Amino acid sequence: MAGIYIHIPFCKTRCIYCDFYSTTRSDLKERYIRALCRELRIRKDYLEGATIETIYFGGGTPSQLDEEDFRQVFATIEEVYGMEHCKEITLEANPDDLTEEYVTRLHRLPFNRISMGIQTFDDVTLKLLNRRHNAMQAIEAVDRCRRAGFENISIDLIYGLPGETDERWERDLKQAVSLNVEHISAYHLTYEEGTRIYELLQAHRIREVDEESSVRFFSVLIDTLDAAGYEHYEISNFCRPGKYSRHNTSYWKGIPYLGCGPAAHSFNTHTREWNVASLEEYMQGIETDRRKFETEYQDKTTCYNECIMTCIRTLWGISLKYIEMEFGTEMWKYCMDMATPYLESGKLKIQDNHLCLTREGIFISDGIISDLMFIEE
Repeated sequence: MAGIYIHIPFCKTRCIYCDFYSTTRSDLKERYIRALCRELRIRKDYLEGATIETIYFGGGTPSQLDEEDFRQVFATIEEVYGMEHCKEITLEANPDDLTEEYVTRLHRLPFNRISMGIQTFDDVTLKLLNRRHNAMQAIEAVDRCRRAGFENISIDLIYGLPGETDERWERDLKQAVSLNVEHISAYHLTYEEGTRIYELLQAHRIREVDEESSVRFFSVLIDTLDAAGYEHYEISNFCRPGKYSRHNTSYWKGIPYLGCGPAAHSFNTHTREWNVASLEEYMQGIETDRRKFETEYQDKTTCYNECIMTCIRTLWGISLKYIEMEFGTEMWKYCMDMATPYLESGKLKIQDNHLCLTREGIFISDGIISDLMFIEE
């Protein structure tokens, strides 16, 4: 099995915290869709005939596309890869794009999952972040998607935002739970160099939340969503039983995927590839049969480290049997030796021969992952 990721780089405006590749050049959309469909065709062998089970439109803002744009992409995927085995087809969307008419159009397409970037229900903070929607628009967008027939809705939240307080974060979580969506992703704000919010931080116009507050916000997140019946299946992701993101889970489980569009990454177990992070260079390369991309070949150490970095983040953890079979007894012993202090302190546990984070371990997961990875001297 495998997945396909489609990057849609267009945005009306740029959020001040975002460091994903995007552009406001919507005038290039028609040309881009042609290039995207061409890339899907010329890279048909990358997944080596694997069955496509998930398709994910990310961005940027995929909800900037029209129905006909989506139809062209879906027709190409159907023709080249087939869609009869697809179990999950996700669209990332901004709440203000999800009008009654647009949601109706979406429901005529193969999408069966909507992932909505809400971030916060605090209107003042939304304005600071340069989001185009307000809290009420977000709430109404979820309701419209539900009434249109979508039974799998995910929302994104960000915590640790400028001026974040316990009360504000608790209000955000209470509102999120009241929407009764199937999936909630919650990420701590990171100040990425090159973003507008990083510049504001450097200019001392906003202040970063302290580490103690960050830990407290994360703890409240886990407790609140657990009490509401959500399963904490990955460090930043929570779902109703069985409603985990199949596509994103494929990244964490090492399942192959093809990524198309500028800056999109691909993985087929042998190599990783990533396209040039420039819309103009991407389109020109595809149009002239000189696709601009880089390749990384996966040696055994790289594969082991990626397995540690991705699998340990999930509820299912790392299969110790897989580590030994795939990487050898010596690497398995190294993994166990490095894990022992965390097993003894209750930060890791072994469950069904899988190495998993405990509740306490989740809070220091970055350090645990770093220690379990193998660094060649």
